[in-house]
Amino acid sequence: MESNLPRSEYPRPDFKRNIWHSLNGTWNFAFDDSETGEAQNWHRDGDFTGTITVPFPYQSAASGIGDTAYHPVLWYSRLFTVPENFGGNRILLCFGAADFEAKVWLNGCLLGSHTGGYTPFSFDITDAVSAKGNNRLVVSVTDRNDTDQPRGKQYWEAKPDRCWYTPFSGLWQSVWLEAVPDVYCTHISLIPDIDSSSVSGCLRLSAAPAQELRCSAAVQFKGRTIQTMDFSVRERSTSFTIHIREEDSIDEIHYWTPEKPNLYTVTFKLAGSEGTDEVACYFGMRKISIRNGRILLNNKPLYQRLILDQAYWDDGLVTPVSDEEFKRDVELIKELGFNGVRLHQKIEDPRFYYWADTLGLLVWGEMPSAYHFSQDSRKHIISEWQAFIERDMNHPSIICWVPLNESWGVRNIVSSRVQQEFAVSLYHLTKSMDPSRLVSTNDGWEQVTSDICGLHDYVRDGAEFTQRWADLPALMRGAARDRLAYAGGYSYQGEPVLVTEFGGIAFARDMDGGNWGYAGGAADEAGFLTRLEELVKAILSVKEVQGYCYTQLTDVFQEVNGLLHSDRKPKLPMKELRRIFTLLP
Repeated sequence: MESNLPRSEYPRPDFKRNIWHSLNGTWNFAFDDSETGEAQNWHRDGDFTGTITVPFPYQSAASGIGDTAYHPVLWYSRLFTVPENFGGNRILLCFGAADFEAKVWLNGCLLGSHTGGYTPFSFDITDAVSAKGNNRLVVSVTDRNDTDQPRGKQYWEAKPDRCWYTPFSGLWQSVWLEAVPDVYCTHISLIPDIDSSSVSGCLRLSAAPAQELRCSAAVQFKGRTIQTMDFSVRERSTSFTIHIREEDSIDEIHYWTPEKPNLYTVTFKLAGSEGTDEVACYFGMRKISIRNGRILLNNKPLYQRLILDQAYWDDGLVTPVSDEEFKRDVELIKELGFNGVRLHQKIEDPRFYYWADTLGLLVWGEMPSAYHFSQDSRKHIISEWQAFIERDMNHPSIICWVPLNESWGVRNIVSSRVQQEFAVSLYHLTKSMDPSRLVSTNDGWEQVTSDICGLHDYVRDGAEFTQRWADLPALMRGAARDRLAYAGGYSYQGEPVLVTEFGGIAFARDMDGGNWGYAGGAADEAGFLTRLEELVKAILSVKEVQGYCYTQLTDVFQEVNGLLHSDRKPKLPMKELRRIFTLLP
């Protein structure tokens, strides 16, 4: 792969094929503010005089455009030739994500469409592509200021305000081609069970095979083959079990933890008369559970020290200009003393989860909110949520799913039975898809059925926190901040309690022109550190609390309450921050 292409690394390290070709780079581009492009056959002969660098949204500087004005319809086009090493295979055209509604044409033929701004989609282009010569690929993306669609922190008004920011539109993750046989793997799930030293798997195909296929799997740990297996594949979906052999009587299997992020790689080879498909995956032997009201990691008590990360960058907006920036963010979070991160209101690029898996960082995966409760918003949320879980369920770093945050999009959940039922349905949907992880259903307040009681509390100092949390049963019956801890008809049932947002301290000198932090600014470095340490110690002193999430990693637009500036430069000595965030109860 050409190293000079932007984001030239393979986009799915957890589901990797060797024969692929990146389509990132310079594309032709046009705004379609009049929304007449399709009627004028732009997909056939549109003359797009502008250019854009994919995979960066047009609102970002890295795209080469940097226009933050609202443009509802975007058009992209480029030419490509099929690489010689694709041979006679079928060809998949893959998109990491396009916000929000995408339609795709190849050589004037409509391939299909996809709705949802955060999850991947692909098309088999074999019958539409020319094996020799240029092929013209055209993509239109429609992204409206619509509060029915999941948008997370993308503001729907003209300028960023409060805790909402510049929106992003169009292609914002990688685009690439893959070579596959006639029948190929579309999904492989790997669910570890440390108690039985095994992994339950399911392999799903693009179609039911006409004849029996054979699948071989080779499991390796640090380059050593520790297990091989072979099984027949007769249906579109086939279950299997991998038994992890103990390498010695002392270490047994190699668990995944933030301190020792051990990963097993497994290469699947699916062979038959239709050809051979080879996919490389990985997994971690990791268990997250609750026993007697305590959260356990690999059957041992876990105290979570998380930081909230909104994952914005100066140049690329929501898309870092290099994979190294994902890696550096994980390294910075660990250097600050945290053992985990809550990725807030964003389904992140799989490359981030890869680095969290590899370097050892716990992750809470969160659904971007819609802001209007409607049939459309429910449909969009359910669709994207399922796609998110399916894509990322193999990442050992992810330990908790968060379908809703602070009642956003379900504003009347405290009293609305319909909205409560929707939230509870998301809980049960999540558990039905992935029973191996925890769920914080409506993180923040107004809880319903949930594995965790996550409360948000932006008190100013430790003394105020201690006073408010001195009587936890009373807090659970009453208000968390200015909202009820539980929705009507629900009550605390002994779920593990975490303070999943607090802090948000800013320097007073930065709080001007609409910039803000929580509960007043710190006058100087010493005042900031004192206030921070008192808050952390106050949380640690509440024996019922099993972890926290500090707001936040970096400044984001007008929200200047990060531990780091938006360029990732620290505001305070890293050594002092690490000392505070490595304190334990």
